[in-house]
Amino acid sequence: MIGIAGDVKNGGLIYADPEYYVPRRHLPQDATARTAVVIRSALAPQLVSNWVRSVVGGLDATLPVQIESMDQRIGGLLAKPRFVAVLLGIFAAMALLLAAVGLYGVTAFLVTQRTQEIGVRIALGATPQAIERLVVGGAAIWVGVGAAAGLGLALGSARVLHGLLYRVPERDPLALGASLGLLALVALVAAFVPARRAARVDPLAALRHE
Repeated sequence: MIGIAGDVKNGGLIYADPEYYVPRRHLPQDATARTAVVIRSALAPQLVSNWVRSVVGGLDATLPVQIESMDQRIGGLLAKPRFVAVLLGIFAAMALLLAAVGLYGVTAFLVTQRTQEIGVRIALGATPQAIERLVVGGAAIWVGVGAAAGLGLALGSARVLHGLLYRVPERDPLALGASLGLLALVALVAAFVPARRAARVDPLAALRHE
């Protein structure tokens, strides 16, 4: 008898590897040493486990029996993808921290470079809020350009990351939106400190600054 069966993901949760089935009576004797049985029951897992052990023990008391729930089986298959996801999350957090520190350093340097300009603006009547908007607005432009480039790269690499995802779409708008929002928030907070410092510049001291 020859037929086609549906896909079964025995080797993982993402892909179904090519497999073929052979009737048990056509297999060598040593090929049946390990057998897996899936049981679906509305009873408590412990009751089903005791029943299976008693049935197997009645057939052959020397047969070893290993029982696990479907959640435990899936958890074992998810161990490697979960570790990779945690590792990538750590790297992403480090990259976000480095980006925030870098943005803070660049913004602070530019504020120092524009000290005289800021002093002239304040002397001509610019309010502290206007100075803060000037500095934060400039940083927002950089963040927007970087976020657009990062979004394009994320969408382009979604197919590569498909093997690391389980029950998550390749282009998840919620995840992408949350990532962009977090990046923008951290970047603007990093730019806000130099902006506050620029808003408190003494015009006289700024005009004497070289």
